[in-house]
Amino acid sequence: MQPSKTFTAFSSSIARAAGKPLTFGASIAVILAWAVSGPVFHYSDTWQLIINTGTTIVTFLMVFLIQNTQNRDGAAIQAKLDELIRASAAQNRYIGIESLTEEELTELRERCASRAQVSKLDAAREAAEAAEERADRKAREAAREASGMASYPD
Repeated sequence: MQPSKTFTAFSSSIARAAGKPLTFGASIAVILAWAVSGPVFHYSDTWQLIINTGTTIVTFLMVFLIQNTQNRDGAAIQAKLDELIRASAAQNRYIGIESLTEEELTELRERCASRAQVSKLDAAREAAEAAEERADRKAREAAREASGMASYPD
């Protein structure tokens, strides 16, 4: 197996295992065992160094493993979104935007938010016009019924 595939499989399995309740319980058990052993070791500097060193090493290694998993998940999601954009009526210019700078992404988000606001206003205007038309139609029907002309169309 290639080193890249080996690391991918390893980091995925560690990331999955780290997120399980059993792993959290085991971590609590280790900390409790360390705390209970304090009096036995007279709360020595070595006793404190053991937990500090252990947690630092685990944290340091987990950062890289979880980051690897997150990077792959993000890339997979991006590929899926790109395919959805490509296969739909959406604008293809959004494919590949993950490589833009933070400033460019901010500008793009602002443009999208502005267009969404305009679309929201247009939708509200259309809904208001439709509601007004329904109210007018009902008022005309009520007036016809009141005047006994319900059978005559507009």
